[in-house]
Amino acid sequence: MGRRLESKCKQCRREGEKLYLKGDRCFTPKCAVTRRPFKPGMHGPTSRTRPTPYGIQLREKQKAKNTYGLMEKQFRNYFEKATRKVGNTGSFLVQMLELRLDNVVFRAGLTKSRASARQLVGHGSVRVNGKKVNIPSFQVKPGDVISLSASIAKSKLFADDAERLAKYQAPTWIHLEAAAKSAKVTSKPEGDELKQNFDPKLIVEFYSR
Repeated sequence: MGRRLESKCKQCRREGEKLYLKGDRCFTPKCAVTRRPFKPGMHGPTSRTRPTPYGIQLREKQKAKNTYGLMEKQFRNYFEKATRKVGNTGSFLVQMLELRLDNVVFRAGLTKSRASARQLVGHGSVRVNGKKVNIPSFQVKPGDVISLSASIAKSKLFADDAERLAKYQAPTWIHLEAAAKSAKVTSKPEGDELKQNFDPKLIVEFYSR
């Protein structure tokens, strides 16, 4: 299975904005985008490239892939599934990405980044309706309850999370039970709930060339 070995900070700098891939660090002065707001590489500080329409579409696709931590084949598979549905392909694409188990764990506030959520799921520390699921790409459905295993919920890693979760504002399609460290998916994200830091329309145009 492929692995993403490139620095997360480089991914953000290449897109010219924060993708919030490193949790709390992204909100501190240590954030690489804050310290070095230019593209990585020796020509980054003086780069004056003018992107073509193809380049703009490519960057939107790469931004979406980096945001969700996916490889090209995985991302392309989501696009092909979205095209087989009747309706707005871009909306279906984002909806499927949002309903990935690792993303739902992150959106619910149970972890501070998608990378840590993916690791948590992969290690078998997440339960869906009380059953262990260790596949980060598992598609969550409305009505599913996401929770942490009893051992991980009581571990030092999550011991100080009660106060943070109590203040956390989950998306409207997720109901968070902060005290129980669990969340219920009440509906599929739609409309404004699907707005991201990338334009899905440009991604559809990229793959439809």
